[in-house]
Amino acid sequence: MLLVFDWDGTLMDSMAKITGCVQLAAQDLKLPALESGTIKTVIGLSLPLAIKTLYPMLSVADQELFRQRYISHFNEADYQPCSLYPGVTTVLAELRRRDHSLAVATSKSRRGLMQVLANLGWEDYFDATRCADETCSKPDPLMLNELLAEFSLPPERALMVGDTEYDLKMAANASVASIGVSYGAHPKSRLQAHKPLACIDEFAQLLDWV
Repeated sequence: MLLVFDWDGTLMDSMAKITGCVQLAAQDLKLPALESGTIKTVIGLSLPLAIKTLYPMLSVADQELFRQRYISHFNEADYQPCSLYPGVTTVLAELRRRDHSLAVATSKSRRGLMQVLANLGWEDYFDATRCADETCSKPDPLMLNELLAEFSLPPERALMVGDTEYDLKMAANASVASIGVSYGAHPKSRLQAHKPLACIDEFAQLLDWV
């Protein structure tokens, strides 16, 4: 089976860093401050789409400036890497031991994903990865469709695991089953609206469903 994981909010506890960097970028541009809860609603979208959703009044030029300021703050914050959620390392190792293929479908940029994988020493850990700056943003199914094609698998031989409604909607759009994790960006009520197989409260519970 192909197991596809979102990154931020699913494998890595990076919610505080993401929301904080959005707030700093907004401060740089003298934009209205937004609460962390509001920012979390767009986590899972590509960065340009998230900015456009949060600040629809911005011109295209100012959206790009916001993106650059966000990236600058995020890179500065990376001196202290975020932690993986409890159980992630153990569960992924067990899934690999069971001969499952592991992939990542993330709204991070390719550069951002490769940096965090390098920080972990995981450059070659996953069998395949897809990033938002090289394909369509979630919830478009292109990321999953590309991964299915790469492994020559039908949708029923894959499972998407994510913490946002965009992850689960992407899975539904690709006819792929999904599991939501309740500890990330979106509350369980938003996840359940997209009919995942389950919403788990701890990553270790994933083994009960695979």
